[in-house]
This record gives sequence, structure tokens and C-alpha cells, in this order.
Amino acid sequence: MPDPRLGRAGRPDRPPAGKPALSRARPELVDLVGRLIADGPKHRPPLIGIVGAQGSGKTTLARAAAVRFGAAQISIDDVYLTRAEREALARDVHPLLLTRGPPGTHDLGLLRDLIDRLSAAGPDDETLIPDFDKRGDDRWPVARWRRFRGRPSAILIDAWCLGALAEDEAALAVPVNALERERDPDGRWRGWVNDQVAGPYADFAARFDALLFLRAPGFEVVLDWRCQQEADLLGVAPDDLPQQERRRLAGFIQYFERITRRMLAGGVRADVTVQLDRNRLPVSAPQ
Repeated sequence: MPDPRLGRAGRPDRPPAGKPALSRARPELVDLVGRLIADGPKHRPPLIGIVGAQGSGKTTLARAAAVRFGAAQISIDDVYLTRAEREALARDVHPLLLTRGPPGTHDLGLLRDLIDRLSAAGPDDETLIPDFDKRGDDRWPVARWRRFRGRPSAILIDAWCLGALAEDEAALAVPVNALERERDPDGRWRGWVNDQVAGPYADFAARFDALLFLRAPGFEVVLDWRCQQEADLLGVAPDDLPQQERRRLAGFIQYFERITRRMLAGGVRADVTVQLDRNRLPVSAPQ
């Protein structure tokens, strides 16, 4: 009798080593992902994107749905450019591009190749899925990558900025936070990132069969959500997270603020939107 903890692809219902689950995925959201898979193409694994601000639960949902439906789950965080590649961008384009996360700091070519290999995989094929060492700020060696065996029922990509719409020049001209005012006064960094949103990232999003957007109630909750993530990683209660760590995270999320606010205000292409409350619970039927 099959182990009920395993999906059809034999993946255990647990996150990869070093990546604890922050919370259990809501069953109704897992069911929703299942319906998107069922509505997808039959001749290949459907490609489903799960989108949301930092800490919104998109990775937790993608992992739970992958286990339940025998899908492959990949986080866009797994395919950051290497440290050396981002150092080159910081030298040649703008110093802020050393920091991973914003559009332009991911290896979309590697992600496309992974999708293609998973889509064409046979029953006995193994596909290596990259993993990123966030503490070391670099991609893990290939020997540390995850293995997916066989052809998945679907490919689930969780990505905070997938489907974001680019801004116009007038909006870009006004800084949204201290990071932009002090470290990007001429708007060169945010303009380059916006070009990535309008070009490579829009092209990548266009190949998806469905995008599910987990919409936060506002940007003001993102710091608390991100601090909870960090507290879980450190094995402490959120209230016990050191203040210097909270201050560091408050600075870090400024790199994501412009695009996150844009998406929350409607600047996102999504097939299904689920409104969340500040506890990450759905408060409305899918739209």
C-alpha cells in the first residue's frame, strides 16, 4: 500500500533540508492548485505559478500541492544568479544588483531549462533541481541539488514577482523608500529592474498556464511576515527575534517594496487572485 505521506512522484511531505515549513498550507488553497492543474494541458505537465509577497505562504502552498498531486516544485529563490554573476552586475550595471531578489538577479535561462527537462522526462529520468544557500549567498554545488524522479503531473513555480507589470517613467521617477532615495538617486537601478520586468520576466510569465496570486492586505504586513520566516529559520519565537535582525530585514524588504506595492495595487497579471488577511488566511473566494 502506498505511503500516504508521499505524492505520486514519491516526494515526502517535508521541505528540503534546512528549509522548515513555516506553517501548514490551507487545504482549500491546495485544492485550488489541484483545480488549476486539472484545467491545464493534458499533453504535458501544466506550468502553474504561485505568486505573492515575501512571507505570504506561496512556497509552503507549492510544496504541499506538489506532494499531494505528484508535481515538481521549484522556487525562484532556488535559481538566483551566483554570487560571482551578481558581483559582475554590481560592477557593470549598478551596485544594488549585488543583492539577490529583484528581477534581473535570477537565472531565468536555468529555470526554463529545468521546466523543459521536467516536461520531457521519462518514468526513470532524474532531474536535478538547484538549491541556494542564503546564508552563504551563493548557489549550492550540484552535489547538494534535489532530485526529482520521473515526469511530474505539473510544474509549480513559486515566485514573488512573477506576473508583475512594469511601471511608466513618471512612476519610476519618485522614490518609494530610503533605499531608492539614498542609493539610487538617479533611478538607474530601478529603471534597469523595471526593464527586466517588462522584458525577460514578462516573456517568462507568458508561458505559464495559470498564475495564482496570494494578495497580501498591504505592504505593511510584509515585515512581520518576513520576520516570522526568519524566526522559524532560527528556531525562535517571532517576539524573540533580535531587534538588529528585524532592522536588517526592514532594510532588506525595501529592495522588494516598489514592485510589491505595484502588484498589490493591481499591477499584476494573474489568472486567479486570493485575498489574504494579515494572518495569511483567505478572506475571499478566488477571483
